[in-house]
Amino acid sequence: MKHRQSPNRWGNLLSQPLIWAPLPFILIVDLLTEIYHQICFPIYGLEKVNRSDYVVVKDRAKLKYLSFFEKMGCMYCGYVNGVFPYMKEISNRTEKYWCGIMHEKGVIKGQEHQQKLNFTKFGNEEDFDKEYGEK
Repeated sequence: MKHRQSPNRWGNLLSQPLIWAPLPFILIVDLLTEIYHQICFPIYGLEKVNRSDYVVVKDRAKLKYLSFFEKMGCMYCGYVNGVFPYMKEISNRTEKYWCGIMHEKGVIKGQEHQQKLNFTKFGNEEDFDKEYGEK
């Protein structure tokens, strides 16, 4: 999809505020998640998630053939499309720590981490007790 040659240039221009409108809310949620991550993961003994594995914003800004606005768009997409998986990984590790039980249906779309992180099977009390019972 080539936005530069789009026949709907005015539609693209008019849609820009809708694309950028969520940014303040995303920044707030990102900040709160990061505060939680930095404070609680050490308390839980969990390995911290490496943010730079997910959020990459500066690489495309180096491309000389992009205009200033295109570079800003690339930075926005790099941030938003990185910060959500980053927050999800923090959430995945938190879920494993507090309640690593698979859903009744097994692995649900978007919940593949339950298999990757070896969540206990739904209804398997013995495995749950081994993982989360009193030590």
